[in-house]
Amino acid sequence: MHSFQKTGGSHRQAKTCTSASPAVSGYRSGYRSVLVAAAVCLIVALSTSAPLEAEVPSFTVGWSAYAGWNPYFYMQKSGILKKWADKYGIAIKVQRFDYAASLDSFVAKNIDACTMTNMEALDMPAASGVDTTAILMGDYSNGNDAVLTRNGIGFDKIGGKKVMLVQKTVSEYLLERAMVLNGQQSKLSSLRLINTSDSDIAPAFMNNAANEVVVTWKPLVSQILGDQGVHSIFDSSKIPGEILDLLVVQTSVLNRPDGSGEKFAKAMAGAWYETMQRLTSGGPQQAEALKISAGASGDTVDSYREQLKTTALFSTPQAAVEFTTSPTLKQKMELVRQFCFTHGLLGKGIKSVDDVAITYPDSSVQGRKDRVRLRFDVKYMQAAMQGKL
Repeated sequence: MHSFQKTGGSHRQAKTCTSASPAVSGYRSGYRSVLVAAAVCLIVALSTSAPLEAEVPSFTVGWSAYAGWNPYFYMQKSGILKKWADKYGIAIKVQRFDYAASLDSFVAKNIDACTMTNMEALDMPAASGVDTTAILMGDYSNGNDAVLTRNGIGFDKIGGKKVMLVQKTVSEYLLERAMVLNGQQSKLSSLRLINTSDSDIAPAFMNNAANEVVVTWKPLVSQILGDQGVHSIFDSSKIPGEILDLLVVQTSVLNRPDGSGEKFAKAMAGAWYETMQRLTSGGPQQAEALKISAGASGDTVDSYREQLKTTALFSTPQAAVEFTTSPTLKQKMELVRQFCFTHGLLGKGIKSVDDVAITYPDSSVQGRKDRVRLRFDVKYMQAAMQGKL
């Protein structure tokens, strides 16, 4: 609300050795010179022909500043991620992006995994033909995403207004759901959407009184609400479970023949739930986790605690598995996929909502079975639940 290190050997160039001519000062000194030169050549030849050590499989996870994703920063900073990566003999790094840039990098296959919402997982990588698997169900937004206005503008006065948001993201979805639920669906086409990066949206809105409507997520929502005269007229607590925050992986990465993709997924699950345990357990470890996670987005601990109150974390693997295997997930995804199709977000040439299909842990499919592009997999969360990581 968010650089791939390719595995492969480096090569060393063999150096050419030539023996020096015997020294003019005498045969014995010249002979020793020849022997020394020959020995050097032999050592160099042996060193260059020795087999290279296999490089450790490396993976990069993209994340962006958001209450439910800031723990990825803590996960790396605390050493938890390295501990789990070492356990599986791999290397993992997390890399921060602006949200839209993280999606672009994932679609371009420059990173292996990325934090994103359920909607973006469907309308970005999946719609671009990148087969994608959600391996961690992190949370759902329970008030973190909001429609904010100034000058007392409500839904009855929103028609025709400019609206700042990150287009083709859950902000656009939230805006439409808000309009529909408030009986203003007929005014949707009159809104003028202004695509704005999440790194720019707060100052751009706050520094220009002519901007009257903005849709974004925390911590940006909290910053903007600090501006006198700005109010929230709708937030994601009105649509619980519809804006889900996931960790998704390229399915081709998970299916690597050497098995390193499976190890990566297991390491991420292990690291995530250890991080969640620290973040929610109380005591000194929780204090450290809150402080570092808050610092990831430049927030105070109090501000971050406030953000977490409107983040419905699936802090245990049991809770995550229960939601991911429930009929509720399918119901929410049906709303999301219909929105994406209606707004032309599923890609060029897509003539049916079923052309970008979703599969679930029970093997059921929404859409055409030969067109599955987004998969919800509980295997790694179940392994964490069963203590088998």
